[in-house]
Amino acid sequence: MGILNSFSLEGKVALVTGASYGIGFAIATAYAEAGATIVFNDIKQELVDKGLAAYKEKGIDAHGYVCDVTDETAVNELVKKIEEEVGTIDILVNNAGIIKRIPMLEMSADAFRQVIDVDLNAPFIVSKAVIPGMIKKGHGKIINICSMMSELGRETVSAYAAAKGGLKMLTRNIASEYGEYNIQCNGIGPGYIATPQTAPLREIQPDGSRHPFDQFIIAKTPAARWGDTSDLQGPAVFLASDASNFVNGHVLYVDGGILAYIGKQPQ
Repeated sequence: MGILNSFSLEGKVALVTGASYGIGFAIATAYAEAGATIVFNDIKQELVDKGLAAYKEKGIDAHGYVCDVTDETAVNELVKKIEEEVGTIDILVNNAGIIKRIPMLEMSADAFRQVIDVDLNAPFIVSKAVIPGMIKKGHGKIINICSMMSELGRETVSAYAAAKGGLKMLTRNIASEYGEYNIQCNGIGPGYIATPQTAPLREIQPDGSRHPFDQFIIAKTPAARWGDTSDLQGPAVFLASDASNFVNGHVLYVDGGILAYIGKQPQ
């Protein structure tokens, strides 16, 4: 196999959770370009329909399903349906996630549990559902969308940081437990990515200055910019392909260097 061929996803079935838009959509479109058949879910039919239209616009014949990834019974039914209608899943990207920016002392235990449920329990549930098929096939790739909060804390994100820290360790444990079956489980830790959700944080202020949070991110990032969803596509293809067959239990941070940088000395 030539080196470029080792990055091909031709003939593979890829399930990317919550991939109607944003980071999941960018990863799934890259997989389609690399030859994979794309399957995605979202929690509402309207979001699935929106996603299907977006994929169609890019010439991608994706398969969309409604499923709540925190519901183990629903996930098991989804995976069974995908295996029957599309094929056994070769690649899983646990992308679906939420964040609640609430100071810890103001956050209810129920709100904390909800974030843990979506961002940590769901990747466990979906991974558990696809691993038997991967074992039977003799190979598989699981990619968990971690975060810089898998390594760092920040005010107002106690639940998110706890979940993403746990997801890093779930990644390592899946690698440890199922590596012998030729299953690789790795993570991608995005930095601050320019998406519609982060657009308000990048708006120019009435006085012509940058938003304070925008200034903060640019100052903390050696690349001196926000990331783009396209910056995640190459790493995602690498971790889903045969090129990464001996990479296991690793989190690849795509953050423009933030985690490597202590910041500028005050003038």
